[in-house]
Amino acid sequence: MENRFEWSALVLRIVVGLTFAIHGVAKFQMGLENVAGFFGTLGLPAFIAYLVAFLEVVGGIALIAGLGTRVFSAALAVVMIGAVAKAKLAAGFMGGESGAGYELELALFAILLALSISGSSKFGLDQILFGKRSVE
Repeated sequence: MENRFEWSALVLRIVVGLTFAIHGVAKFQMGLENVAGFFGTLGLPAFIAYLVAFLEVVGGIALIAGLGTRVFSAALAVVMIGAVAKAKLAAGFMGGESGAGYELELALFAILLALSISGSSKFGLDQILFGKRSVE
């Protein structure tokens, strides 16, 4: 049973890591000043945009590599809570003419929460470098 769990956690870790890495890179490509401006329209300080973009890229890569899975999953879960609360909640679950809803953020949050609780050590750098196992 544990082996099946590790394989499924690996799939989730890689997919969510790839998703965040790509979203983070996209923020850099569109210009962090533009992202900071958007965050400003939400009432957030500009430095949060830089922090989020950096966390998405570094955290996404770390998740793909299996390095600090629990820590980066928890940090990115907090980002998803902020995204829903500040940008998506008013649009509703499915969204509408005003834009996308929060269904993607909720799904990502659930994956991140599961990974922050259970970890994922299959083919992870934590296990290779430190001999750590995420599942006790």
